[in-house]
Order: sequence, then structure tokens, then C-alpha cells
Amino acid sequence: MSGIVFLVGAGPGDPELITVRGARLLASADAVVHDRLVARELLDLAPADALRYDVGKEGYGASVPQASTSELLVRLARTGLRVVRLKGGDPFVFGRGGEEAMALADAAIRFEVVPGVTAGVAGPACAGIPLTHRGLSRSAAFVTAVTATGEAPDWGSLAAIDTLVVFMAGRAARAVAAGLLAGGRPLSTPVALIRSATRPDEEVRLIDLGTLAQTGAGEPDDRPALLVVGAVAALGHALAWRRPSARPSAARFLEAGR
Repeated sequence: MSGIVFLVGAGPGDPELITVRGARLLASADAVVHDRLVARELLDLAPADALRYDVGKEGYGASVPQASTSELLVRLARTGLRVVRLKGGDPFVFGRGGEEAMALADAAIRFEVVPGVTAGVAGPACAGIPLTHRGLSRSAAFVTAVTATGEAPDWGSLAAIDTLVVFMAGRAARAVAAGLLAGGRPLSTPVALIRSATRPDEEVRLIDLGTLAQTGAGEPDDRPALLVVGAVAALGHALAWRRPSARPSAARFLEAGR
């Protein structure tokens, strides 16, 4: 008898941000196939005797091939197991959940998608940055700085969007800034560089696009990195609810981003 695979979003990093449904499924899992960055506290929600498989991917480093992960899910389900595929953020937002769902569908394996809180929303929110804000941003877009083909996004078109959230932006930060500047964004455009969003080692830098073009993201760092580009990034100065001591007035930063 075939089992079932649950593609579960683990949330952005903080283990308390998983959904209730995701936590319940972990508690009844026979096997957990998880990403590298999934919090240990979430893995501990699974039964002690549940099988655990680390299939994490690391940017610019060693990774488990995607085909191998999909084959593992199919193989486990065919033995009749309840499998939780625990993926950082949301399975269908730069999480390759669509590829895994296609593999399961092709193999006639039952599956369910359990959405998660994407770091693209949670990271800025925890840094005090709303992606939309009346008078500042009427549009927002998610884009990845790293593609399978190595081809750069069309920064010229993306530059017209009010708020950009750029995933996997650490080593590509300088190239992202150069592309957006070439597309017409001003040097003074506010930028937030967020590493390890929602985690204990979270780091937020509030700069501008010109500075990002010169310095990039700084020293190479294995922590996941997000860029938030647009006027709303300046609100992180005044709305830093996780860093109350870093709250000067945002007025001068907002003027620069208009």
C-alpha cells in the first residue's frame, strides 16, 4: 500500500512560526526528509523512532541532488510511510516544492502541500519593514539572485517595481545593485540586507543602493541572505521592534527613498 508525502513549509527559521497543521503532521510522521536550515526544535516534534533524512542544499557548496531527494520521497511513500518533507519557508516559494510535487504526481504518489511562512515576508516583517505601505509601495515582487542556468534576472524590468525582495542574495549583492542602478533606481534607494531572518543570529543592515554597489554584502557568510530594495526598507529604522534601541526617526530616510 502506498503512503503519502506532505510537503510542509517549516517557516522562515524561528521554529515557532511553523503552522499548526505542519506541527501536527510532524508529530505523526513515519519519516522526515528535511532541509539543512530547518530548526532542530522542529525535528524534535517528530516521534523518536521516525526516520530522519537530511537532504539540505548549500549555496556554492555541497548539496544533495534534487533528483535524489525526489527519488527518496517516492521510495519512502511506496513502502507505505507517512512522509513529511520539511522545507524551509514555503514549499512553493523558491523551495523546489513544485519539482517534488511533479515527481510524486508522475509516480502516482499521494501528496499534500502545507503552506509555510516564507522568509520573503517574515524576514522584512521581523526587521520592521512592511513590503507595502500606503504612499510608498503599491507593488512587491520576489526574485532570486541565483538561477540554475546562471542567467541574471532582467533587473531593468524589475527596477520599476516599488519593493523587491531578493532571495539568495549574499554573494550576488553587488551584481544585484549594479543591475538595479543600470535599470534606473537611484543611488539613494533604501536597502535592507537581512541575514538569518527570524533566527537568533539574525543580522539586519540598513543602507542604500549606492553603498550596496560598493561594498556588496560584506565578507562571505554561510547564513541565508535577503535583500529588500525600495522606500519601505527605510521604515526599518523606526519600526525595528526586535531592536528597540535602534529606532531613530524614519523621516529623513523616507525622504531619501521617495
